[in-house]
Amino acid sequence: MEEARAPNNGQLSQLPGLTHLVTGHDKDGHAIIQEERAAPWRTLNSQTSLHEIYATSKFPPNLNDDADMIESKQILATEDLGLVHPGGIICRIVDFAPNNDPMIHRTQSLDYGVVLEGSVDMILESGQVRTLRRGEIAVQRATMHGWRNRSKTHWARMVFVMQHSEPLILDGVALEQDLESFKR
Repeated sequence: MEEARAPNNGQLSQLPGLTHLVTGHDKDGHAIIQEERAAPWRTLNSQTSLHEIYATSKFPPNLNDDADMIESKQILATEDLGLVHPGGIICRIVDFAPNNDPMIHRTQSLDYGVVLEGSVDMILESGQVRTLRRGEIAVQRATMHGWRNRSKTHWARMVFVMQHSEPLILDGVALEQDLESFKR
């Protein structure tokens, strides 16, 4: 039976805490675990907390001389890290409180969202709602959307990989990033 992991510092939910394992190479070129650390969390509001795992500023990233590791630490240490990092990719975990208020937003990015714990409603600006369960994946393509955990008692968790994208143009008009609900 798997040992339960205590929540990390700053984590709002009581879901298992997270540990990062970053691989690299020894002097002989063999794969090794180069870094292991507990996950730091930041609170978005009382219903949502985020944990950024890794970030880059360009694609493809430069893995030579640990340039990507150095860059990721610098990006994640900034106070003004947005949901998307211009020119790069962010991997993050998001915990949603039971019966949370969804924050409807659009990012200028191609996002892969995978449900890890619980189930989450994907709410689209058109009014469409789809429930994603553990293991299901949503590919968000600069759409106006939000996430709702309908459970009355259990937290939900998703992992997102968000890649900055070119602006989306529809009928000659750019659909701009819209994060108004995050500014409350």
